[in-house]
Amino acid sequence: MNRLRRGILFAGTVTGVAIPSRAKASASTATPRLIHQQAAMFGSIVVTEEPGGFRTMRFGIDGPRQSVVKMSDPRFLALRYTKTAILSLALVPKPQRILVMGLGGGSLPMFLRSYLPQAQIDAAEIDPAVIDVAKRFLNFKEDDRMRAHAHDGRSFIELTRQPYDIIILDAYASDVVPKHLTTTEFLHAVKKALSPTGVVVGNLWGPALNPLYASMLRTYQEVFPDLYMVEVPEVENKMIFACPRKIDLQLASFRERARNTTAALELPFDLGVKLGFGFHRLDRPVSAGVVLRD
Repeated sequence: MNRLRRGILFAGTVTGVAIPSRAKASASTATPRLIHQQAAMFGSIVVTEEPGGFRTMRFGIDGPRQSVVKMSDPRFLALRYTKTAILSLALVPKPQRILVMGLGGGSLPMFLRSYLPQAQIDAAEIDPAVIDVAKRFLNFKEDDRMRAHAHDGRSFIELTRQPYDIIILDAYASDVVPKHLTTTEFLHAVKKALSPTGVVVGNLWGPALNPLYASMLRTYQEVFPDLYMVEVPEVENKMIFACPRKIDLQLASFRERARNTTAALELPFDLGVKLGFGFHRLDRPVSAGVVLRD
């Protein structure tokens, strides 16, 4: 997740991390060891190591966790919202092209690369230092099918010529919402870059931390004809699944698709369970907030 220029600052941070119980018990009694710290485009990048071989990227020494990587296992996802984002594979089972906007430590692209060897995966990250740190300290590795681009997410997507089957918008932090990534103009560019049967996944922070929450929902409704929200347990993340066409998704059918995807890909967690914390179709117009424009 990257912090972008023209952002709006909010107070407060919340992060949900699921770490195995043995490592969690050790981590509760041990101070994370500082591995690396350096100046970056929007403050400092901090990498710490915790028992069990986990490394964490933060922006600022006391900032929330942006990425958690298990150094020995690229198929491990710690943050709850990233697991929920994988529900996109239940809607697009065999994606050929995936875009992740906001690299962070690279855990989400690495996970996708491990389970989808046929897919071309791009990550757009505005800060070259974030890409460098992810490579040097968090095991992020580019290859012929996975690339990190040092590029502002909006301009990258506006220059896209080949459509993506899945676009994951992970450039919103709990304390920073980049304004130019919230508007109808931006979402129209995202929709244009999406394949006809594709899906956009937006990681939004809820109203407790994000004053623009209602306005962002209204703006999504202005652009996409079919919207769904999946709640993430114990944290303020709200995952939006936006489709460029009506699919009339019901909870039972989505859960069945999710479990079939879990079995087909042999995922390490049950995607069907991720729908048990709240699933809503956003078919009623949001009355609060305003439609956001450039």
